[in-house]
Amino acid sequence: MKFLIDAQLPKKLVSLFQDLNQEAIYTLDLPKQNTTQDEEINELSCQYQYIVVTKDKDFLDSFILRKKPYKLLLITTGNIKNSDLINILSNNLLEIITLFENHYFIEVNQTQITIHQ
Repeated sequence: MKFLIDAQLPKKLVSLFQDLNQEAIYTLDLPKQNTTQDEEINELSCQYQYIVVTKDKDFLDSFILRKKPYKLLLITTGNIKNSDLINILSNNLLEIITLFENHYFIEVNQTQITIHQ
């Protein structure tokens, strides 16, 4: 699978995904880097089948209204330490990857993974 990690998340997440043999890029890796607009990220996601990993609720609105991005991993942990966020994802990433084989929108908070239909 391929993941595109949005700017407000720590870049360290890229290596977390890559350690599990998943392709992962960060918005800084894009030509416009962190100035890449959400709509451009959505288009890249759809064109190259990237799962967008974000805290940005604008992507949720876009997904609900226009089915863009291709797939969405929404992080709803609130403001927590980057190390805590990395631990949450590290502990759940294999399950998340498996869930994305059959689902398009998954939400992760501090205590659970939610699959949205």
